Amino acid sequence: MEVSNTIELIGYSASLMVAISLMMKDIVWLRTLNFAGCTLFVIYGTYISAWPVAGMNAFVACINIYHLVKIARSKSQLNDIKSA
Repeated sequence: MEVSNTIELIGYSASLMVAISLMMKDIVWLRTLNFAGCTLFVIYGTYISAWPVAGMNAFVACINIYHLVKIARSKSQLNDIKSA
């Protein structure tokens, strides 16, 4: 497979992941799939030297990680309260 075909495949996969993530009802799945799509967009944008694409998606990926960690911590605290 040619490199350009691989890069295009990464770009299409990123678009698909972000689109699918926006159809999720569960916020954890939404953020997880969106993070995966953003990560693919960072790879895609970096490879084609589209720095606004790479930069913005890196920023959104960080936001997704922040919220996933926040959700995990709140679930952990809730479990601690239940077991006490």
